[in-house]
Amino acid sequence: MTSPAADLPDYAPIPQASRGAALNEQGYHVGQVERNLYWVTDGVYNSAFLATGDGVVLFDAPPSIGHNLQRAVDEIAAAEGVSNKITHLVYSHHHADHGAASSLFDDVVRIGHEETHRLLTRDNDPARPVPDVTFADSYTLEVGGERVELAWHGSNHSPDNIYIHFPDHDTLMLIDIVNAGWVPIYNTNLTEDVPGYLGAPAIAMDYPWQHLISGHLSRLATREDVELHQQYMADIEASAREALASVNPVPFYMHYGENVWAGIRAHLKTVTDQAAAPVIAKYTGVLAAADIEEYTWTTTFAVMQSLRLDSGPSGPVHP
Repeated sequence: MTSPAADLPDYAPIPQASRGAALNEQGYHVGQVERNLYWVTDGVYNSAFLATGDGVVLFDAPPSIGHNLQRAVDEIAAAEGVSNKITHLVYSHHHADHGAASSLFDDVVRIGHEETHRLLTRDNDPARPVPDVTFADSYTLEVGGERVELAWHGSNHSPDNIYIHFPDHDTLMLIDIVNAGWVPIYNTNLTEDVPGYLGAPAIAMDYPWQHLISGHLSRLATREDVELHQQYMADIEASAREALASVNPVPFYMHYGENVWAGIRAHLKTVTDQAAAPVIAKYTGVLAAADIEEYTWTTTFAVMQSLRLDSGPSGPVHP
């Protein structure tokens, strides 16, 4: 019997700069960011926690890490002689892949944006209880003499995705925008608001920080990682603009006649192919998974569609 793996494609080696922390026997890594701020990863998803004199504040609860979140807290609490009691949980946004282990923690104060509250109420998922404390634009969380600044600067990856700043730890937490050393996965990290996504890194760079805790993969990001991400996205946007302007749509619609959907597919696929190809070539070996064509291709498609629908030009106006 032939193994399904026999037909799987090969990809470029992962750049050394894209590699991250090794996991322990339980399948997680917990590392110190600065002082009493720690981050937890399972190699794919990230969380963070602040160990204070009045308990632990947890930031996101990805189900893939699950019970390892408490194990990571227990490990640090035992080593540092502090409490392992999680008293607060901050949602970065409402998505289940970053919050569906929330219900593992009893008797905690959950905090999130007011839109997170609305969306979790709508979703009615018992794994993600709605926040007890909400805010519109900004909120200062003070626990055990520590301070965390939460802020909403508009829709980006999701309508409610917030910026979590640790001013006394030189750290920013921003989920599902930048993947340290890696390209975004499908459609700009499955983003709902492409213009907001494109603008989010500049907002992040306006904060003072040295360490960035992102939503995925197994190392902390640096300001250089954000700059590289910005360049990758800028190259995609520029290439999409050029392809939109240079590919003549008429032959596709002439060829398919009354099958307009086939004409649209051929036209937009050609535009996206042309726009994605130079970006894939440029970033293969620079950003991990740049050569997984579906990732850069679908992100290019999303950006190209946003250009058409959000910022223009959408196409010529019929005379």
